[in-house]
Amino acid sequence: MKQHTVIDSPYGALTLVAEDGALCGLYMTDQRHRPDEETFGARDERPFAETEEQLEAYFSGELKDFTLGLRLNGTPFQRMVWTQLRKIPYGETRSYGELAAALGNPAASRAVGLANGRNPIGIIVPCHRVIGASGGLTGYGGGLERKQRLLDFERGTAVPEALF
Repeated sequence: MKQHTVIDSPYGALTLVAEDGALCGLYMTDQRHRPDEETFGARDERPFAETEEQLEAYFSGELKDFTLGLRLNGTPFQRMVWTQLRKIPYGETRSYGELAAALGNPAASRAVGLANGRNPIGIIVPCHRVIGASGGLTGYGGGLERKQRLLDFERGTAVPEALF
């Protein structure tokens, strides 16, 4: 059974989705690969108190590692990539190739990129911390402007401001 709520953040509205009480989605406004709203279940704020508390602490700079129970729905390969994303330290980045190598398949950087783009729990599963091999920003489901702002925030070079 799914439930959802919508919260404000410095990066625009965030839709939180839970399945059987575990967070399974965090979607930004206009996010690429965002599921249809009908799949989010009934609107109910009760399952999201801890998620909201940790996101608020993150956006205020007090929290660097989320400790939420997550339900990552995807293929086995996608789940392996998303697990690797959670290992990238706050304020740091990794390239798609580095993630592929960490998974034991250095030639899989494109597959890693595709899995990264399908991450259903943005920010908490930090797909924004993945960059191109040259160090430049590459695609981000929430938009490159948000990606840059999240990276700048984590590096301490910017404070979160409302995007919209």
